Amino acid sequence: MKANLSARRARAARALAPVAALLLAGTAACDSDTTSEGTDRGVHTLTPEPEESPSESPSPRTQESFAASVSAESERVRQEATKRLDEVEGRGNAVADVSVTGLPLSGSEEVRSARVRVTNPTDESAFYAVKVEFVDAEDKVLDTVAVGIEDAPPDRTVDAQANSRKAAGVKTFPRVAQAERD
Repeated sequence: MKANLSARRARAARALAPVAALLLAGTAACDSDTTSEGTDRGVHTLTPEPEESPSESPSPRTQESFAASVSAESERVRQEATKRLDEVEGRGNAVADVSVTGLPLSGSEEVRSARVRVTNPTDESAFYAVKVEFVDAEDKVLDTVAVGIEDAPPDRTVDAQANSRKAAGVKTFPRVAQAERD
């Protein structure tokens, strides 16, 4: 039994020898004089040290300016869609290309949203102007929202979102009132 125990210890020592050697080498490498300056010549930095610290001034493109530019662009496209829909008589030439689906909402949301899906069946990119109505259970229109989709690619489906604050808090059903493809 004593011989069996000695054999086990010998096998364990052989198995742990590489680990012990690695630990000793790591400890020796870390053991340095704390009064010296600079880095060890064996250490290579892949990225250069900055010549000066970064300035405290904001970058030219802050999150606020980005959000403002996205909002301005969205508003520009919405206004273009509204302008084009004002010129359309009837339901428009692209009602068959468009579908809307109400998005689920929680009780705390202040906006009622619908997903607008546009499939461009033509051979060229097109601008789509879509008027979405949010109606209640009695088919009363609570709000009308215009959505513009620029450069809808040919033979592809593109999603957009129509949002209504007026229809918030009421169970509504979105529907396509007009859709025009230019």
